[in-house]
Amino acid sequence: MADIPFNDSRFHSRLQAASGRLFWVGLVMVALGVAALLFPMISTIVAAQLVGWVLLIAGCVAIANAFSIHGTGPFFGAFLLGLLFLAAGVFLLFNPLAGAAALTLMVGVLFMWQGASEIYFAFEMRPYTGWAGMLISGLASIAMALLISIGWPGISVVLLGILLAVNFISSGIGYIWVSRALKP
Repeated sequence: MADIPFNDSRFHSRLQAASGRLFWVGLVMVALGVAALLFPMISTIVAAQLVGWVLLIAGCVAIANAFSIHGTGPFFGAFLLGLLFLAAGVFLLFNPLAGAAALTLMVGVLFMWQGASEIYFAFEMRPYTGWAGMLISGLASIAMALLISIGWPGISVVLLGILLAVNFISSGIGYIWVSRALKP
């Protein structure tokens, strides 16, 4: 497969100038990913804490925003949604392992939904090239969802950390790859 050249020379020049930074960002991401893979339980707790902080901040913003909404129904709807975000954030911050179990269950549901969608899409595109790859991807997503459901809640202690590690490693490798391809 031939590489597609960049059409925008200014973009390419800026990207090429940043290739050194991309390399180091990629290297740091790979290192963090390896650390997360070596210590998946700590990574899982960190991930649950991060989601907890995001939900806590989102809850505060939503509650503050509710006071700018006119009308009793919309106000209470926005206020209750803010309280829900706030409560979920506090729960995750003070119960990271229980929060990790809930997050792992949500990941399992998302994998099941993704797998079903990809399998449906594969059969829709069946006469065309590439449909088998989409089918395999869908089956893999459903297999992961089933593994999560079989091992849940025990697997929750490490699964989010492992997923985070794989994501960091693959993203880091991507950055390194791009930085090496852009080297002048």
